[in-house]
Amino acid sequence: MIKQKLSRNAKKVDKFLINFIKKQKNSLLVKPMKYGVISGGKKIRSTIIFDMGRIFNLKEKNLINICAAVECIHSYSLIHDDLPCMDNDSIRRGKPATHIKYGEASAVLAGSSLLTLAFEIIVDKSCLLNSRVKNEIIKSLSSCSGHTGIAGGQELDLKFENKKKTLNQIIDMQKKKTGKLFNFCLYAVGTAANKSDKEKKLLSNLGEEIGLLFQFADDFLDNKGSKKLLGKPVKKDDKKGKSTLLNLMGENKAYLYANNLNRKILRKLEKHGKKATELIKTIKFILERKF
Repeated sequence: MIKQKLSRNAKKVDKFLINFIKKQKNSLLVKPMKYGVISGGKKIRSTIIFDMGRIFNLKEKNLINICAAVECIHSYSLIHDDLPCMDNDSIRRGKPATHIKYGEASAVLAGSSLLTLAFEIIVDKSCLLNSRVKNEIIKSLSSCSGHTGIAGGQELDLKFENKKKTLNQIIDMQKKKTGKLFNFCLYAVGTAANKSDKEKKLLSNLGEEIGLLFQFADDFLDNKGSKKLLGKPVKKDDKKGKSTLLNLMGENKAYLYANNLNRKILRKLEKHGKKATELIKTIKFILERKF
């Protein structure tokens, strides 16, 4: 079952993060950092990394540092995204957002510390990858996290509020805000598996498409989902005038777009045969999820 798989993978990554942070010098920011990265969340990006690793016959111990780094980056983005100066959300994963629990200043600093912690995790001796692979992964993760990726996408998301934007503009924003980190997930696995530049490019594109599918599902859940299941308020996008495929195209056309994208992703995975079974299950969950 997909829920059990997600839960198992989340526990593995959480355990790694708890042990990694425990080995570092303590500081006032450790509590808000752990609160932001360990408390809840599906860790679906980690599951995608493990699923892709299975396709290339990589062991989980060779991927766990990548998973932990990705979850640090994702959590940093959520902590900052929830701040009053951005999306101003007070609930995250069914609990008070980090800035509500610890204050805005501590939340900003904890988010920034998780961003840098991600790179520490990759270069640490516990990461079993060689130096060349580590360097390539760090370069890609930096690009996906900053102004050409998550941060730049968040800036566009805020600037697009209450403005009419084209399909291409919305897709570009969502590729940066959400797609880039999924892009990294598959690129990093391809790098760890010593794949060619051409293959890694294909993996990056596939990851970006999975990210777009995830964003569509997220937008749909905001519109139609359950606050109880999601662990956060719903109907936020309409209230804030967010630029989404749903708001631009309407529910039926947006669903058609997402289903066509899903079919495109599945066609790309056909060449991997049965090895892609788990990744396909995860992608199906992304599109059909209720939480």
